[in-house]
Amino acid sequence: MDIRLENISHSYDDFEVMRDITLDIPDGRIVCIVGPSGCGKSTLLRFIGGLERPSQGRVVQVGNPPEGCLNPLTYIFQDFALLPWRSVEGNISLVLEDHGIKGARARAIIDDVLARTKLSDFAKALPKQLSGGMKQRVAIARALAVKPAVMLMDEPLSALDSQTRELLMDDLVSLWTRQPFTAVYVTHNLAEAVRLGHRIVVLSRRPGQIREIVELDTPLGEREYGDPELERQQKHLWQLMRDEARAADAELINV
Repeated sequence: MDIRLENISHSYDDFEVMRDITLDIPDGRIVCIVGPSGCGKSTLLRFIGGLERPSQGRVVQVGNPPEGCLNPLTYIFQDFALLPWRSVEGNISLVLEDHGIKGARARAIIDDVLARTKLSDFAKALPKQLSGGMKQRVAIARALAVKPAVMLMDEPLSALDSQTRELLMDDLVSLWTRQPFTAVYVTHNLAEAVRLGHRIVVLSRRPGQIREIVELDTPLGEREYGDPELERQQKHLWQLMRDEARAADAELINV
């Protein structure tokens, strides 16, 4: 299923957040959205997820969700959003219970996503027993359990240390390589964007507009830390954003 954003503009009263954004999110691709603080990245994600409606324009779903899809659009947040009194498998089963899926069918789904996210040995563990990286794996497994058409990922690795972020990026690449999924990935981290994105959308400072769309042709599985091409693309992204990021930071300080 593709997602198309058509002429999205939004204001809160007289406060203009974004202006005239048109964007295609192709099936089976990871689209990263970057830009200065306050440019509307997370707001755009809420529009895609249907949590909020733009002042102008529309979000269109093109095609059908995958077979067995329970939630076409599924969020993954930076704060994990796990229930502390439920085990790893209990947190995953919760999203299936909402759809009345229990017993052997639920067990098969849970075992599958635990295996795919390397969590099978931690099925009975509680969130308090897990590291930050493991908690985010649980959140990813929970999202995969509903077989979403599009995963909406809002700074999913920003709460983790740099080493754990690298490991989780490897995990996401491995997941995508084995079974491609569609994702919209909002991040401040340009290294994450060039490591994970097939398409990187650079937004301007507020009101957010598309400055440039960067297409990366290197297969995800062939992108390595320190790759000169990725470093070149990361430098290009920063050059696009640097002056506006500085201006946006000054605006936020003065609020």
